[in-house]
This record gives sequence, C-alpha cells and structure tokens, in this order.
Amino acid sequence: MPEVKLTAELRTEFGKGAARRIRRAHKVPAVLYGHGTDPIHITLPGHETLLALRQANALLSIEVDGGSQLALPKQVQRDPIKHTIEHVDLVLVRRGEKVTVDIPVLIEGEAAPDTLIDVIANTVSVEAEATHIPQQIVVSVEGLEAGTQITAADLKLPEGSTVQLDAEALVVNITNAPTAADIEAELAEAEAEVGIEPTLAEGTEDAEGSEDEAAEGAEASDES
Repeated sequence: MPEVKLTAELRTEFGKGAARRIRRAHKVPAVLYGHGTDPIHITLPGHETLLALRQANALLSIEVDGGSQLALPKQVQRDPIKHTIEHVDLVLVRRGEKVTVDIPVLIEGEAAPDTLIDVIANTVSVEAEATHIPQQIVVSVEGLEAGTQITAADLKLPEGSTVQLDAEALVVNITNAPTAADIEAELAEAEAEVGIEPTLAEGTEDAEGSEDEAAEGAEASDES
C-alpha cells in the first residue's frame, strides 16, 4: 500500500471552540499516539485528509515539526450530514511492524443461476505488515452452485498476511434463491404477525357479490 503524505501542524488550542475554528479553516483536528509516546495533537489539511481516508487502512506519512511519522487511522469521526471529517485518531506504526486491521471483502463474478449470495462477513480481521496491508480481499463466486460455502481458510491473501479468524469461520454462503411462492408465503406470515388481514384475490369480491344478488333474485321469484 503506497504511503500518503500529509503535512500537519502542531495544535496548541483545545476544546470545542478551538475545534470549530480549525474546521472553519478547512482543516481537521487530530491526535497521534502509540508506542508508549505522549499523544501529539495536530491539525491536518482538510481536503487532502478526506481524499486519503477514502481508502480503508490508509498508510499515512505525517510530516510534523520537522520530522516524519508513519500512522494508520484508528478512529475517524465524520459529520453525518456534511460527510466531512470532524476528528481523526492516528496510531503510530513502524516499518516491518505487524498490525491487525479489518480488511473489506470484495465479491467478484456471478454465482450459478437461481442462487443467492449471502455475504456473512463484509470485513475480515487480518494481521499484516504495516507497510503491506492488503486493500481488500477478493472472493470469486463465479459459477458457484447452491450449497457452496467459502470459509476463512479459503481466502487468498498476499504473502506475510494471515487471517485472524477460525479457519472454519463462514465468510460467504451460496444458497438457493427464493421462489415467488416462498416470497408470498413469507409476506403472508409477516402480515399475519402484525394483524393484517389477507387481501381477496382480484375478482373474488365481485363474484361473491354476483352470487348474493342471484340468490336474492331467486328468493324474490319464489315469493311472487
């Protein structure tokens, strides 16, 4: 994974007011910690940081106070409406050091007809060198039949990376796609649970009404 260089500034002001001023200047408050060192409070460039953190487990080279530090994002706080970055916690790493991170699972290909792909794990915990973290784990489901199961042991990772899951942990499950009858039955069951009466089939009500009218007409004829 290539390093992304970000030039940071040391932060001397703290609190909500200071954080708001930093964000108004299109920058991001952050803290850098790890390896038993005291936390370093910094300010990162807003746009560059936003672009860098679009990639999971981005390896950052933080240039600050005349030095350079390698770091991984530990926690990223985002504004739920604006989707801007509010604050970043960064953990220090060293070249050659192994870290455990969650890697996204990418599904490729199409399974056999009339099947359903059930992704049990969207991310997988992996131990890898800090400078060689896989960006994603690709799982091919091309042509797989119903009943096929892909476990942690089946995942293909770069050399030096290992999955931190039980070998039999299920990652992807290929099942039979539900039929129209299955869907209707599930819908009827769900409606019954919430007390919704089943809807009469189209034309049923009219047929019943016609039968009632015919019966009433017959009774009138008998009376006459």
